[in-house]
Amino acid sequence: MLRRGVAVSPGVVVGVAYCIHEVFVDPRGKPLEEQELLQELEAFDQAVEKAAADLRALYDKVASQVGSQEAEIFHAHEAILHDPAFLHKVREHITQHRTTAQGALHHVLNEYTSLFARTKDDFLKERLADLRDVIVRLSGHLSQVIKQGPAALGGEPLVVVADELLPSHAITLGGCEVSGIVTQRGGPTSHAAILARSRGIPAVTGVRDILRQVKTGDRIIVDGREGVVVLAPDPESEAAYRKLQREFVHRQHQLAENRDQPARTADGVELELLANVNGLGDLEQARAVGAAGVGLYRTEYLFLTHPSVPSEAEQLENYRRMILATPRHRITIRTLDIGGDKTIPYLGHRGEANPFLGWRSIRLSFEHPEFFQKQIRAVLQAAAVQTNPPACVQLMFPMVTIVEEMQRLRALVRRCQRQLRAEGKEQGPVQIGMMVEVPAAAINIDAFLPLVDFVSIGSNDLVQYLMAADRDNPKVSHLCQPLSPAVLRVLHHLIRTCLRAGKPVSLCGEMAGSPRGFLLLLGMGLRSFSMSPSFIPLNKRLASAVTTGQAAQIAQRALELRTGRQIRRFLAQQIHALCPDVEILDVE
Repeated sequence: MLRRGVAVSPGVVVGVAYCIHEVFVDPRGKPLEEQELLQELEAFDQAVEKAAADLRALYDKVASQVGSQEAEIFHAHEAILHDPAFLHKVREHITQHRTTAQGALHHVLNEYTSLFARTKDDFLKERLADLRDVIVRLSGHLSQVIKQGPAALGGEPLVVVADELLPSHAITLGGCEVSGIVTQRGGPTSHAAILARSRGIPAVTGVRDILRQVKTGDRIIVDGREGVVVLAPDPESEAAYRKLQREFVHRQHQLAENRDQPARTADGVELELLANVNGLGDLEQARAVGAAGVGLYRTEYLFLTHPSVPSEAEQLENYRRMILATPRHRITIRTLDIGGDKTIPYLGHRGEANPFLGWRSIRLSFEHPEFFQKQIRAVLQAAAVQTNPPACVQLMFPMVTIVEEMQRLRALVRRCQRQLRAEGKEQGPVQIGMMVEVPAAAINIDAFLPLVDFVSIGSNDLVQYLMAADRDNPKVSHLCQPLSPAVLRVLHHLIRTCLRAGKPVSLCGEMAGSPRGFLLLLGMGLRSFSMSPSFIPLNKRLASAVTTGQAAQIAQRALELRTGRQIRRFLAQQIHALCPDVEILDVE
């Protein structure tokens, strides 16, 4: 059976499915024996005790570092955890259906979700979000059951199949060697897509009802270039895709050999190809592909994967290690970008009708100034680390919308610098910049330039805001296209304005990694690009095949076209003519 979705990360993999939901469900389908039932009940009770201890510790730490009001969420979670009706439902399902605690939790979550779906009461809807958090926490303490799941699949390449891959799942997937990803929801710039590209994993999103058609252990093929998923393939199809998989891997290995070559165009213009990373684990791949540094360090993953609240000292240690391990010690650290699809319980963020347009990023950070200042202080101190060559540390603020926000942010940095001097703590030089992802800031960019040392364009959010299309919604993903005329005109204006003012500008959205997007941006005058590490070798190869004059002519022609389809086809034709050996790694 062939299913189509949204192609988000190129490559082909033939493997077996490993299905997950909001909690990871034990892949075993047979009923448990009597002794196993007793063990499962005991494991569930132990998980409840451990989760309660977690929540009490979290309350104490958040209350001391953020505030007692923000910490109250963990008291609410503990009340749910000990609710007799909830505990009875889980235990009853384990015994009556002879299933695992993981399976029972999943069933109870679905039961409550169906019940709450019929209510219009916002308060009750928020309680469902709390219940989900509690169940995910319990699931984490039961995860030793799941860790044996992939091993039981015969050592075949593992293709994760999920409704949606959330940032919080990154921890759970950390111990598994994932070879492919398929999700029911999400688009080209969803978390699943970004995670897949950063690791070079073939991925397709937006495949509706895929979890109803596949179960753990089923044979599955993922074609991340064409956006195709094949279920239970026949021998001929499997053989054809295995051949394509070998060709893809061979091309990847060939391109990776350019890691030590400089990034420059055919006419000798030097380029800066940087890596987008989530943490220390991504830096190894960034070094392996010859990245010139880190153009985007997403610090929210430090918070999302931390068992509690990272203190200033813990953040300082993390940022120091990142600077030391980053190629050429050149790194752009983005402050906490929480909101939208990434939430932290102790910072609130509940019940927003449209969270991507709401209380997120620096808007949220401004509401917690002491908490926010700890991150800024940690970055300033980390910048003092001794490296050779000297570290180049940039501090970037996301979601800046109006000039007054940038003025306030600069004042906040100065306050932190004064505090550190008064405390006798060493700090290093840090450049201050903004991430342009809000159309208001993009249109008014010339008013911001005197206040910043550099500009980084966040094309992922900029595109969805310009097109009024949720980037994670497959129903409108056809609108959320970076290669559309409106987006190109805004990007051209942004880049041209920054260059005229002599202000360094780069683009750190996923558009920078796409060969078509890369070629277009190069033609617009961009010379600094930040992308998922796996895309650096092919774009270095593409750059070597084109002169800046050719790229400029291509960009000018693209800007004259009227539809996104015309632009995509035109750029595909240009890449085929200039550098056909990167076509197999381009996403359709």
